[in-house]
Amino acid sequence: MPLQMPFSRTAAPTPAPATSPELVAALEHGLALQQLLQDEFEALRVQDLDGFEALQDAKLTIFKTLSHLTGVETDKSRLDAPEWDTFKNLISDCRDLHRRNEVLIVRKLDAIRGTLQTLRGSDPTASVEVYDRLGRLSRSRGGRGY
Repeated sequence: MPLQMPFSRTAAPTPAPATSPELVAALEHGLALQQLLQDEFEALRVQDLDGFEALQDAKLTIFKTLSHLTGVETDKSRLDAPEWDTFKNLISDCRDLHRRNEVLIVRKLDAIRGTLQTLRGSDPTASVEVYDRLGRLSRSRGGRGY
C-alpha cells in the first residue's frame, strides 16, 4: 500500500528563478576551487611540494575571477541577493578546506622546526641522541654544528 500524505496537493512546479550568467560562472569557478583545494591537500599530504606550488597560480586566478564575478570589491556586490546563497555555501566549504590545508602546513612546519631544534642540540628536554660524523654519540649537545 503506497504511503499517502494527508494534506498532499499537487501544485504546478514553480519555474526556476532566472539565473544570472555571473552566478553560473561563479558556481563553476567555486567548484573548480573546491577541487583545487582537495588536490592541494593531497599534494601536502604526500609532501609533493612541486605539485603544491603548481596549484598556487591556478588558485590565484580563480580568486581574481571570483572577485570580479561577485563584485565583492566594488559597491555593487552581488552576494547580497538570495539567489547567491548556494554560491556562498560553496565558498564557505572552500574556506573550511583552506583552513584544513593551513592546519596541515602548520603541523608539518612545527615538526620540521622541532627536528631542526633537536639536531642543533638546543632542546634540553629532547630524548634523542645526536651522533657525530663518525657515527659515535656526540659528547656535547651544544657543540659545533656541521
